[in-house]
Amino acid sequence: MRKQMEGDNQRRRALARQARSQGQRPSGTGASLGATKQLTSLDQRRRNGPAPAGRHKPSSTNGGPAPPPVGIPESSRPIPDGAPTSATTISYQDLVTDVGRRSGVDFSTAKVGATATVLTLARTLGAAERGRLLAAVPSRLHDIIPVDGIEDRPDLPGFLAEVGRLSGRTPEQARYQAAATLTALADRDADLVESLHVPEELTDLLTPPEPGGGVIGAAAATPPLDEGQLREELVRLPYWSGDRHGLSRTVELPTENLGRVLDRLDQLRRQTGRGPSIGQPDRTTAVLTVATSRPRGASEVTGPDVDLAHAVDDAIDEVGAGMAG
Repeated sequence: MRKQMEGDNQRRRALARQARSQGQRPSGTGASLGATKQLTSLDQRRRNGPAPAGRHKPSSTNGGPAPPPVGIPESSRPIPDGAPTSATTISYQDLVTDVGRRSGVDFSTAKVGATATVLTLARTLGAAERGRLLAAVPSRLHDIIPVDGIEDRPDLPGFLAEVGRLSGRTPEQARYQAAATLTALADRDADLVESLHVPEELTDLLTPPEPGGGVIGAAAATPPLDEGQLREELVRLPYWSGDRHGLSRTVELPTENLGRVLDRLDQLRRQTGRGPSIGQPDRTTAVLTVATSRPRGASEVTGPDVDLAHAVDDAIDEVGAGMAG
């Protein structure tokens, strides 16, 4: 056995010298293995060829080429002509949340209303301005419904009807959604909104609704709540009373607590652009009224007024936890 090992070692050294003379590493020929094992391994390689694929990672030392080095491109990929060169800086979450605050609805409803408004507005614009608008707003507001499938309605009644159709709301409710969306966009990118050639009849939507339910033009009006609808809504508004011309709620509290409530309602108006009309006959009493003003001084109760009444109740409940006894 000793003689065999010595013979193996001699042969190994000979193979190593041969490999070095040919510019190869001894390990590449199997000469670095100990004694008999290296010869057996070398013979098997010659007879069987390379190891089956998948059993060993190919490299320069086990029968396969070394992985290529990571390439570094000399220049970046060219941008196709007409492709947007910058991403929007308007946050989807912040924008939709703001639209919800301004229109007094939850996030899901605000998302649908904002989407309907952006798509309908884009349809009224020329190709260049449309592309600029869609590149600036979050893609989640326009990546599902193609703009070409929207009806082009540049007049105010038609615009609100299309926004309402897409969002499943009445034209009157659509007005709040559209106004909230456009004013929220203007707050975030005034230059963008000013640069768009918005049809003249739609510019009124850039003005926030008036407190107390808002002003709805005669051409965009929808029927107010009828008696049956009003009774159903008042069941869900136990603190409110009234008729088809307006709803009111009386709040009687100690002066300090009433002041906190009125401050919170002022905050609601600043956040949403909407708030109740407030009368204060004395220091401990406030009368809150919601109604939609009509042309010639008339007023009626509409869906947005009911939404506002619920928002007022929520605001009062919110501040109630911190009231003094």
